[in-house]
Amino acid sequence: MKGVLLVLLLISNAVWSQRIEWKEDKKLVWSNFKSKINNQRGKDIVAYTHCGWVYSVVKSSNPRGAAKVTIETIFNEDKSWKDDKRLNDYVLNHEQKHFDVAEIFARKIRKEIIDNIKTTSDYDKYFQKMYSRIVKDYKNFQALYDGVTEHGMNKEKQAEYDTLIINELEQLKNFQKP
Repeated sequence: MKGVLLVLLLISNAVWSQRIEWKEDKKLVWSNFKSKINNQRGKDIVAYTHCGWVYSVVKSSNPRGAAKVTIETIFNEDKSWKDDKRLNDYVLNHEQKHFDVAEIFARKIRKEIIDNIKTTSDYDKYFQKMYSRIVKDYKNFQALYDGVTEHGMNKEKQAEYDTLIINELEQLKNFQKP
């Protein structure tokens, strides 16, 4: 049995090592960007951050029983890419902010879960619609962020978004993952 457990732990560790969970005190470094492929199809792209969330739910067999939903903000190392010839701290900050934006929207999901989902019936009734709406808002915000900041090249707009993102994280700090 120990051999099976060890193999499962090694497989589990290999799978989980590809993802980094968002933590306030842990920032991305260039070595986290491990993809060899620029899937953004652009010569102007210096780096690409693949981030978002994973969620899990534990539901009761009783519709009035409790439902527990856990949201985790993750950065996928194996799908995040960098151009080794054009790296700098300024670009890394821009990419970190993409990860921070993912955490903002995870907190928004957590808030809505706390406000609206207490039971299995609530989960079945509200979760997918709420989740889909927030995913759409998240994607739109990420695209707007890249557009307005010109992928971080507009230093003035990047500084404005840096402040906005920091303020949003602070406003939603009550909804950090425990």
